[in-house]
Parts: sequence; C-alpha cells; structure tokens
Amino acid sequence: MSNGLPQTIAILGAGNLGQAMAHGWLDRGQLPASQLILTRHRTGNLKSFAERGVTVTSDNLEATKKATILILAVKPYKVQEVIEDILPVLRENHILVSAATGISIADMRSWANNHPHIFRAMPNTAVAIGESLTCLAGDPGANGRLDEVEALYNQVGKSVRITEDLMNAATVLGACGIAFALRFIRAMQQGGIEIGFDSDSAALIANQTVRGAATILLEGQAHPEAEIDKVTTPKGCTIAGLNEMEHQGFSSSLIKGIQNSFKKIE
Repeated sequence: MSNGLPQTIAILGAGNLGQAMAHGWLDRGQLPASQLILTRHRTGNLKSFAERGVTVTSDNLEATKKATILILAVKPYKVQEVIEDILPVLRENHILVSAATGISIADMRSWANNHPHIFRAMPNTAVAIGESLTCLAGDPGANGRLDEVEALYNQVGKSVRITEDLMNAATVLGACGIAFALRFIRAMQQGGIEIGFDSDSAALIANQTVRGAATILLEGQAHPEAEIDKVTTPKGCTIAGLNEMEHQGFSSSLIKGIQNSFKKIE
C-alpha cells in the first residue's frame, strides 16, 4: 500500500458499501488487488473484482486467515453471526472494523472473546471515488491501532475521530446525508428545467454549483451564512428565492428529516 501499510484487507460482506470501499482503495491505487479479499454469499456479484485480481470468496474463515484488517460490512443483524463464525481463526493482531449501524464495540468484544482491537467506522458511499467522510470510534486503550485504521480511510477521503456515543448521529449526518444532499441536487435540476434548461445542462449546472459551494466551505473554512451574504444583494433575486424557500419550510424540513432519521436508528 502506498501509505506504507502492508496489511491485507478482507471486507466481509461486500454489498453496496463494501464494494464502494473496495473501489475506493483499488481505483485510487492505494491498495494492490492482491492485498484485498472480498466475501459474499453470492460471489457472482463480485465478478468484476475477481477479474481485477481481487480474491473473492464466500468463506469468511478463509478470508480471515489471510487478512490482517477485517472490515465487517454486513447488515447489523449479521454481525454477531460473522464474528462467532471467524472466532476460531481470529488472531490477537487482527484489526476488526465494523461498518454496521447500531452495533456497539462492547457487544462485539463480548462476541469476540474480548478481542483487543475493535473499532467502528462509518464511511459514506463517496468512499468509492475517494471523497468519503468517515467517522471513526474505538476503545481508548486501542488508540495505537486506531492510527492504522485512520490512515487507511484517509486514503479514500477524510476521517474524523468521534466518541462512540455519536456514531448513530454520524450515520445520519454523514452516511444518510449523501442521500439528503442528492435529493437537494435533484430538486435543483428539476427547478432548472422549469426555468428553461434542458436536463443535461440543468444537471451540469446544479452539480458543479453544489461542488463549488462545498469546496468554498472546506477550503476556506467559512461559515455558510458568511458566503450566503456575499451573493444576497438588496432587493435581489437570491434573497427572494431564499426567503420563499424558508417560507415553505426548507431548513426546518431538512432538520426534521435529520432528526427523524436519528430517531429511527435510536
């Protein structure tokens, strides 16, 4: 691996998120195909990875034997089953990372005979293009290995360490947030068509405009309202549009949506 980490990674349960992570590390050249193992019950769905030289198998035990970092990308209800399945070959130096929502480190440690290196990671699907925001949490006593996990996810975007009690909130804001942002962009595109653009032009303008807005905030470390003030002139069309959106409940509906998603997880 180009960051100096030689570990072999096994993604146990390579569904949509697992495949997105695999694409991120492979497509950006951060991980040779020979150092990646993907497991799934129906391996035919991973044919494109096998063709690139990735080890593809339905055997979690075999994958665990060959890997040093294990990423659990299965549904939450499958986590205990997978951990208990691989327990006979789980070594002390294995790093176990769960991307499953709502499954605590304490629960995983109890299923894994108090394995010392268990962490939680919540990337989003932008991990596939190296633009994920990944929230990480781990036991305080295992922070040395958390450095390795953080370095791994920094290869496919940015990561931030949080306390475990914020992982559900991280899921909503960072992972569900992708869908929220995409729905906003889709609405922009539809609005663009209404005022005269063809669909392709509306999509290009909306997509690049949102990308520019995010870049302004990330690179300039500005507050959104400060940047909004720069384009809201007195009696102008921007403030007229913003005020109408707020009259229709734009901000409050988004906030309520975030809160509702959080309540669903809780």
